[in-house]
Amino acid sequence: MTQNVAETVTFALADSVSDAEFVTLSKLTEAFVRSCPGFIFRRLSKGEDGRWTDAVVWQDMATAQAAAKAFEAQDFLPALMGAMKPDSVTMRHETIHWTMAA
Repeated sequence: MTQNVAETVTFALADSVSDAEFVTLSKLTEAFVRSCPGFIFRRLSKGEDGRWTDAVVWQDMATAQAAAKAFEAQDFLPALMGAMKPDSVTMRHETIHWTMAA
């Protein structure tokens, strides 16, 4: 059985970037992410502490890792990464063992 993979990226925005500006930059990635084989779901959220989470669910580890590698070559990457505090970014790929929905 193939196990889905959760990709979780957490970060803080650069001081000069507004929430609205960052959401606009993030939307520039939509066509790329949707075109990646194995894409299932994506959510962008912000906590009360000001840290953001970009959560993506992929079909399996191979498709998650392939998408992460291809992401690095996209034209939107410099602007997107420039909007984040560099030392605040963490990325994890985790195998999903159980899910529940309403």
